[in-house]
Amino acid sequence: MEVLSLLEQRIIGCLIEKQVSTPEVYPLTLKSLLNACNQKSNRQPVMSLTEAELQVALDSLSARHLVNNCADFNSRTAKYQHRFCNTEFGDLQFSSAELAIVCELLLRGPQTPGELRSRTSRLHQFSEVAGVEEGLQSLIEKGPYVIKLARLPGKRDARYGHLFGDTDYEHYADTGNDKDNQALLQQVTDLQAEIARLQARIQELEE
Repeated sequence: MEVLSLLEQRIIGCLIEKQVSTPEVYPLTLKSLLNACNQKSNRQPVMSLTEAELQVALDSLSARHLVNNCADFNSRTAKYQHRFCNTEFGDLQFSSAELAIVCELLLRGPQTPGELRSRTSRLHQFSEVAGVEEGLQSLIEKGPYVIKLARLPGKRDARYGHLFGDTDYEHYADTGNDKDNQALLQQVTDLQAEIARLQARIQELEE
């Protein structure tokens, strides 16, 4: 599975979004894609990319066959489309519900099922949050392509994050199993104790 940088995630997310929500203007020119990447709404974090920065990332994605310029040979304007998923060339095949979830996670990062339901309305209509949860579970079982994160303090629902990027999630995955969570906590405690012991030994040797 491809590991995408934050900028590459933004590019793929924008191309998927425009393909589904505004097919009449898809594939996108460099300028249109730049505007989509720098959009202030429905984006996290907000970016201020230059055309040069965007072009470097597009060249990297093109070299890995994740994006291509589909403009005619004689055309003066490049037009970009993604080949990230749902093509005859790749293994990633998503339903419309799964694609909407993946797209939104690429554009905004970790979110709860309720947030995903409200923010994917232009891409797929989920009648209930349960539909989002089914899509998330399907993506976990297929890949996994998403991961369930622990609940934030004071929050009722857990968030989910995608696994297509080199993302350092600040919270452990929530396995939903207290025994597993306790075992993980014990491992962390043991490692911290071992580190403290080694640091004390190093100091002793230095002295």
